[in-house]
Amino acid sequence: MTKPVVLEIFIIGNEILIGDIQDTNTGWLCREINSLGGYVSRATVLRDDLEVIAVEIRSALERGPRVIFTSGGLGPTADDLTLAAIAKGTGVGVRLNENALKMVKDSYDEFFARGIMAQGGLNPAREKMAWLPEGAVPLHNPVGTAPGVLLKTGQTSIISLPGVPSELKGIFNSSLRPFLMETFSEGISVMRAITVRCNDESILEPVLSRVVPAHPEVYIKSLARTLGETPELDITLTAVGSDRASIEALLAAALRDLREGFVAIGIEHWDKVPK
Repeated sequence: MTKPVVLEIFIIGNEILIGDIQDTNTGWLCREINSLGGYVSRATVLRDDLEVIAVEIRSALERGPRVIFTSGGLGPTADDLTLAAIAKGTGVGVRLNENALKMVKDSYDEFFARGIMAQGGLNPAREKMAWLPEGAVPLHNPVGTAPGVLLKTGQTSIISLPGVPSELKGIFNSSLRPFLMETFSEGISVMRAITVRCNDESILEPVLSRVVPAHPEVYIKSLARTLGETPELDITLTAVGSDRASIEALLAAALRDLREGFVAIGIEHWDKVPK
């Protein structure tokens, strides 16, 4: 089995940590990355603090993920510090990127022409969004004004996306696509699920504690629900790799052992139909 691409995610913004805005980007990115065959090893929420972000970037690089995603802090205001922090964390300077500057200007001109912005063109705050870490490449934002940024340092690629969900998704699904297809060209993720007529994980534990270590390449997870909500639980099984037949064989073996275990303790179960 091919080892999955390991990633980390940093969600950046005071507004999230004070509860003004709910973070939805982590869940969306995790689903997308998993579907590509990637493995998110951790996701962290940080304040808009240059030193803190820089330290966390350095720590992540020491752990050596293949890809680091950041979300937030790319805008025109003084508290948008992500790119300066990434530059500091990677030990490079920041420089005005002409391609990024053109992207910013073109976006404002377009929004002005459509009557969305009061004026087009550039000003110092808008120009700020084009100051990128040295060596970084801007990514066209089809929805908003701040370009995404791709910086390769050593064996790790750092991808910085806006915090606005529609902009993050727009870049991820358009200008970032060539990078994603190259990075995850050999990776696929397959999931299966079964439902058991039992809402008590402690009853299932003897089966799970035996089956899970017997299938280390399959991630097996029982999805707990609020007690009293339903008499059933779902159990998901996920495997990643480059060969679908091999992945399917791994999942089939784990499913067989789970089913046999549940039969042995008298637990009714059936395949979960995907929604």
